[in-house]
Amino acid sequence: MIRAAKNLEALKGRLGIDWHDEGLFALALTHGSYAYENRQAGPGDNQRLEFLGDAVLELVVSDYMYKTYPHFSEGELTKLRAAVVCEPSLARVARELGLGPCLLMGRGEERSGGRERPSILADALEAILGAIYLDQGLEKAGEIAVALLTPVIEDVLEGRSDRDYKTELQEAVQQNNGGQVHYIILKEEGPDHDKIFTAGVVYKNKIIGTGAGRSKKESEQQAAREALSRVPAP
Repeated sequence: MIRAAKNLEALKGRLGIDWHDEGLFALALTHGSYAYENRQAGPGDNQRLEFLGDAVLELVVSDYMYKTYPHFSEGELTKLRAAVVCEPSLARVARELGLGPCLLMGRGEERSGGRERPSILADALEAILGAIYLDQGLEKAGEIAVALLTPVIEDVLEGRSDRDYKTELQEAVQQNNGGQVHYIILKEEGPDHDKIFTAGVVYKNKIIGTGAGRSKKESEQQAAREALSRVPAP
């Protein structure tokens, strides 16, 4: 308990926020497996905050990039944003913040390595940003998001980022015959707190890759990874 409290205080210090509603902070750190095991009623986990934080993140990152890189085209901005807000990049920031040890998580999920799972870490970071938005407003949420992601942006521009298979696949398709790919969820298995998603990537009305993961984002990345091996080089 002492170690958990220290982890939480360290996280608060890194975020630099005086919370008006500490409950939002706690909710952002509550994984669905914990809410399930403890039979919490109502919005007992961070999924709704994650939904909100995802939208906040896309807006504030888009705004920052638009103002910071006026010489970038729409396509270049889109590519940069996709590489910055992808699951591997968000999970990296979450690790640097020390989010994993702070999460409230079910025993089964924890035993399976959930505190280090990229999808859980990325979702938790989005939930934190959603909570900051509700508690402090958009300006503060944007300020913190940009501060956290600036090293990632710099790494992406220097070619040092983790691979984003979805962006790579779209680029490969455009360099060949053009067009767009899109993703569908083919299957969902398991209880709400421990789902496995299977995604398919569709190009020209055909599924060219499938992948599985513990989040829709993770399964889509894995589907794109498989599809990349089937797209001919330009």
